[in-house]
Amino acid sequence: MLTAEEIQEIEHEISLVPYKKAACIEALKVVQNHRGWVSDENLKDTATMLEMTPHELDSVATFYNLIFRKPVGQHVILLCDSISCWVMGYENLRKDLMQKLEIKYGETTPDNRFTLLPNVCLGTCDHAPALMVDGDLYQDVTPEKLDEILSKYK
Repeated sequence: MLTAEEIQEIEHEISLVPYKKAACIEALKVVQNHRGWVSDENLKDTATMLEMTPHELDSVATFYNLIFRKPVGQHVILLCDSISCWVMGYENLRKDLMQKLEIKYGETTPDNRFTLLPNVCLGTCDHAPALMVDGDLYQDVTPEKLDEILSKYK
């Protein structure tokens, strides 16, 4: 069940667009900002508010890779796997990051600290390879910089 605060924020997002359905991504982001992810129950409640079927809203939620449909860790790491990052050392960075965290893509560390996800592009090809932790973008990342980056997130 959505909280009163979530409902109020979703209603605000609905008020900004001509059709309720047009607020679907922002509504999903509201739920995720409060809960860390969007459960099936939350998706159904949100779909009802938007006058959508749960299937329609789930299609939107699963299309956008920054809407999480299962629980994630306290910090989400998005590792760019674009062609620019591949050319500039992505593979070594990916291997070292997975080794340090002891997880693979889509997994969360046992302490629930990090979830690691691939990302098709972070929009910083001139500073590849890149990764993002929560909303923080890191450019020109090398395996040697990983410890320093990860230590910032407790």
